[in-house]
Amino acid sequence: MKSPTQDGATNHSQLTMQVVDHVRDLISSGELKPGDRLPPERELARKLKISRSSLRAGIGFLSAMGVLKSRHGAGTFVSSGPPALDSSSLTVLGALHGFLPWQMFEARLVLEANVAALAAERATGEHIAELAEEVAEMYAFMDDPQEYLIHDVRFHRTISRAAGNPILAALMETITASLYDTRRITVDHAVDLKESAEMHREIYRAIRSRNPAAAKRAMEQHLNMARTAQATEPLKDVETPAAPTPTPDTTLLPA
Repeated sequence: MKSPTQDGATNHSQLTMQVVDHVRDLISSGELKPGDRLPPERELARKLKISRSSLRAGIGFLSAMGVLKSRHGAGTFVSSGPPALDSSSLTVLGALHGFLPWQMFEARLVLEANVAALAAERATGEHIAELAEEVAEMYAFMDDPQEYLIHDVRFHRTISRAAGNPILAALMETITASLYDTRRITVDHAVDLKESAEMHREIYRAIRSRNPAAAKRAMEQHLNMARTAQATEPLKDVETPAAPTPTPDTTLLPA
C-alpha cells in the first residue's frame, strides 16, 4: 500500500508531465515557435487546472532539457537551439526494431563516458561554475526526488555542452529524453539520493581538475549503478528487461 507521501510524489510527477505534454503539443502544432514567449504562469495554470507550483515544476524540467529558457524579468521562452525534448524519431525506431531499455542505457553509457572526458579537457569556467551549482542543488533537494531529478538532468546537460561538440550533445539529449519517463518513475523510489549526489560530485571534481580519465571512470561508475538500479526496480504495469550480466546493486539512483 502506498503511503500518503508516495501518493503525493506520484501526483506531483503526473502534473509535471501534464505541463511537459502540453508545451510539447503547442510546439508540435506550431502554436509556439523558437523564440516565442510562453503565456503567463497564471494563464497556463488556469488552463491546465493545476497549481502554479506544479506548473513551475514542469517548466523547470523543460528548462533543464533545453526546450525552454527563462529570462529574468522577461518571462519564459521557447529555446532557439536544437530541440532536446523531441525524441519521437528515436521512439519510432525503438518501436520498429524493438529497442530495449538496457540497450538505450548502454548507448548512453558509451556516449556520455566519453563526453565527460571531453568536458574535462574543454569545459570553460562558466561550465565548471554551472556544474558546481547543480551539485549544490542536488544536495539541497535530496528530500524532493522530482526536484532533484531536474538538477540531475541539468548537470548532465551541462557536461554535454562543455564537451564542445554539438552533435554529441544532440545525441545525448535525444537519448536522455527517451529515458526520462522511466527515470521520472524510479526517482520517486530512490532510497539513497545522497550517494547519487556524491557520485555527481566526483564527476564534477574530475572535470574541474581537468582529468579526462577520472571523469570517464566516474561517469561509467555512476551510469552502471543507475542502470542496475532501474533494471531491478519494479515499475507498475511496465516490465523492464534487465541488461546482460548486470552488476548486483540494490541502491536505487537517478541517472
